[in-house]
Amino acid sequence: MRIPSERAELIRQAAAARGESVTRFVLDAATRAAEAEFAIERETLVPAAFFEQLLAALDADDEAPAELRALAGHPRSFERG
Repeated sequence: MRIPSERAELIRQAAAARGESVTRFVLDAATRAAEAEFAIERETLVPAAFFEQLLAALDADDEAPAELRALAGHPRSFERG
């Protein structure tokens, strides 16, 4: 990889401060950056109150509301072909 000398020196100093090789330092930093990029796609952050409501809804009784049960009892207006 070709990088400006001042950046290379900064990386060498940082690696030395950690007692690591430059290769190890750069590889670890690149790996952390890649994992952070993919974490954005894998995780969805929501407010705590919303999450608690979601958990409560998942734990709630499976019984459908009376209005929904009544609608389900009506004849279908279409049929699958």
